[in-house]
Amino acid sequence: MIRLVKISDAPAIARIYNYYVKETTVTFEYAPLTNNEMADRINSISASYPYFVYEENDCILGYCYAHPWKERAAYAQTYEISIYLAKEATGQGIGSKLLKRLVDECRKINCHALIACITAENAGSIRFHLRHGFKQVSSFKEVGFKFNRYLDVNDYELLI
Repeated sequence: MIRLVKISDAPAIARIYNYYVKETTVTFEYAPLTNNEMADRINSISASYPYFVYEENDCILGYCYAHPWKERAAYAQTYEISIYLAKEATGQGIGSKLLKRLVDECRKINCHALIACITAENAGSIRFHLRHGFKQVSSFKEVGFKFNRYLDVNDYELLI
């Protein structure tokens, strides 16, 4: 089931996200978030933008949200999106369901463009976004640094 996020979801969301922080280059954060830090982020984002979780048998297996891509007024109808799944929940179609719900909600609030910022070596996420109609619109060389190496980042866009 996909539902709106609640602050009480913070521990489950932190657990999902912190795997990616500690083990991957999917996110460029270095330090795992505490449950309180995650709750603050959830509160801040969900107050103004779509934020959903995928829950099955009282267990959160994934989440997604949209937030402003840039701060200037001219970008007000463009959002950046994030989707994270529990490691054990990948490959089951949950990401596709979350993305569909997020895109539908963004349409309702007059969003025009969605941006997915993806580490260039994250082939799974790139395939996922391309399969759902996103097109690559930029490539930045060596703009991130994690695990003692520079990383490229690509932006993918979906006009809705």
